[in-house]
Amino acid sequence: MNAIDIKDVKVGYTKRTVIDELSVTIPENKITTIIGPNGCGKSTLIKTIARILKAEEGAIYLDGTSIQKMDTREIAKQMAILPQSADSPAGLSVFELVSYGRFPYRRRMGSMTAEDYEYINWAIEVTGLQSFRDRPISEMSGGQRQRVWIAMSLAQGTEILVLDEPTTYLDLAHQLDVLMLLDKLNKLEKRTIVMVLHDLNHASRFSDYMIAMREGEIITDGPPEEVMTKDNLRDIFNIEADLTDCPYSGNPVYLSYHLSGSDDHLPSRNDDREVM
Repeated sequence: MNAIDIKDVKVGYTKRTVIDELSVTIPENKITTIIGPNGCGKSTLIKTIARILKAEEGAIYLDGTSIQKMDTREIAKQMAILPQSADSPAGLSVFELVSYGRFPYRRRMGSMTAEDYEYINWAIEVTGLQSFRDRPISEMSGGQRQRVWIAMSLAQGTEILVLDEPTTYLDLAHQLDVLMLLDKLNKLEKRTIVMVLHDLNHASRFSDYMIAMREGEIITDGPPEEVMTKDNLRDIFNIEADLTDCPYSGNPVYLSYHLSGSDDHLPSRNDDREVM
């Protein structure tokens, strides 16, 4: 089954079209990663799925219903969104920020219910933030803050989690920490996860399904072994990659790469130079 169906979508900014007649499906209960060069439309697609941007044409269906016809609260009960650069209001603690995830379920000016507290406490526990529960967000590292934002998304109780470059600005250890958490949520909680990643090795290692874009179009999509090929990487990124299998996932990853058509030979200092 598909969690999200995207049909003939056209999206742009002012007079510039970024995505035109794009169609693709997001499988249910899988980790799907969107890859592609800078400016190819990855984040634009994610923002359109999240209804941050409105499609000029076409439609995006969530559980068979067009998101344009759905109430914002109803979408928030089915799909949680983590933007690329999330900033928390000053002075909030971990518990307070995570509790924001329950807003779609709360009546105006209403207090939180026992169910709200249950979701909040579970989200804090599953993300390993129990010892930080009362700590101000401002005193936490980048990786810890990202965990708090993921916990807030989980507190929404949605089946779908959409993340735009969740590892941006994180060091290698914190990148891996966040991706292993998402992998755990998918495996144990059966959450559908859709994300944009720049690191191709991370994308392949942690994905069940990949969508490769270039210049606003889907070049290919499928499981990592079908997307992470030498030919596809050449077509999408203009690189010649040396591939092997990841020892942790078995999915293809690159060892190294160079630009297609580039000359690896660097002239010596005396090449083609007149001797004085």
